[in-house]
Amino acid sequence: MAPHVGVLAIQGSFQKHIESLVRAGHPADQIHEIRTPEDLSQVRRLIIPGGESTTVGLLMQYTGLDQAIIERAHQGMPIWGTCMGMIMLARQVENREQFSLNLLNITVRRNAFGAQVHSFETQLTVAGLVDPIEAVFIRAPIVTKHGPEVQVLATFNDHIVAVQQDKILGTSFHPELTSDTQLHKYFLNL
Repeated sequence: MAPHVGVLAIQGSFQKHIESLVRAGHPADQIHEIRTPEDLSQVRRLIIPGGESTTVGLLMQYTGLDQAIIERAHQGMPIWGTCMGMIMLARQVENREQFSLNLLNITVRRNAFGAQVHSFETQLTVAGLVDPIEAVFIRAPIVTKHGPEVQVLATFNDHIVAVQQDKILGTSFHPELTSDTQLHKYFLNL
């Protein structure tokens, strides 16, 4: 039986992740929208999608979801943050005081490739995947520092854009906005 997977559904591109998980072969009835600590208790994995980190951080703190996620991560729950999700997982955000879950030993720089109008798509080779993937960058962060326990999975123009620390995955880009499900399958197998 497939494990129940949650997608943080406070804000952002959560529906696209749900669709990608289904395309990756995960049963739709075992994918849940997560908005509360009670919702989180029903799943064994969590995706934190793109969105606006300040708003999501405030709402997570208000509902207590932040502490529930931190506790589950320390228990070994696989967690994947895309774009804003990676910012939320980071230990530190450059030049900005903001809430984070402090679960990935990385420092990130927000909007490293510029504003929304500078969004782009590119082919990207990711460690652990057989084929290059199509990666969509929208106001994407980059990793500027990382601890020795963090594995770099992908770079773009010498910028780190995908990392993994144990069962926690962070990507700067949005694989859920493409038809490629390799990263979703990778996450499901963590």
